[in-house]
Amino acid sequence: MSTVLDRIVAAHRAAAAADDRPLDELVVRARAVPAARPFRDALARPGLSVIAEIKRRSPSKGDLAPGLVPAVLAKAYEDGGADCVSVLTDVEFFGGSADDLVDARAACELPVLRKDFTVSARDVCDARLMGADAVLLIVAALDDHELATLLALARDVGLAGLVEAYAEDEVERAVAAGADIVGVNQRDLRDFEVDAGRAAQLAARIPDGVVRVAESGVRNGADVARLADAGYDAVLVGESLVTSPDPVAAVRGLKGAP
Repeated sequence: MSTVLDRIVAAHRAAAAADDRPLDELVVRARAVPAARPFRDALARPGLSVIAEIKRRSPSKGDLAPGLVPAVLAKAYEDGGADCVSVLTDVEFFGGSADDLVDARAACELPVLRKDFTVSARDVCDARLMGADAVLLIVAALDDHELATLLALARDVGLAGLVEAYAEDEVERAVAAGADIVGVNQRDLRDFEVDAGRAAQLAARIPDGVVRVAESGVRNGADVARLADAGYDAVLVGESLVTSPDPVAAVRGLKGAP
């Protein structure tokens, strides 16, 4: 029986297989994009950093904020003290788009992560061409060769790579591929259930010198403090921010500001 992740990845692989744009040309164009904003540096600075996410819906919760305006929300996140912005660009399952990322990045000065199901070299180039400063690579969606190759390409075209894991063996695979930013997603993408203790359990498996990011299940300052104590450098927060009536205050609350 296929999982939610299986269905999403299959759709993205089908789209990648149908994409016949010359890869060499895309790489040249991606390399020519002006320098990216420093995503990893923003996460590695003292104190726990917040990656604030822009997403309209999810497969597990349905519509979250279908009418959000990416530019307005990105500016609110910046005003609240967020360190980076994450933008869902998946169309079919999350209701996002490349335009959402373009608009969000133009409205703020923060580094922006393209949050999507990256399965091909063209996906990586597209992330840079739409203006992203970092790209998400999900270990469970890639084999070891793909993971290492796509991470190397991301760096070649000027992108940071956030490599996402859920289980201990996936953390090991991320590190083996050379990841210098590892995210532990507390949401199991097979069924979208959240295990709020997973990030703390896996923190010690991420070597020193690798930026640690906890994803999903982070709702308030208490969650942030617990994850900081566990050794995380950053948290990625989406649902509680896009559904907040006051995203500026919501980000400030995560950052520990009044």
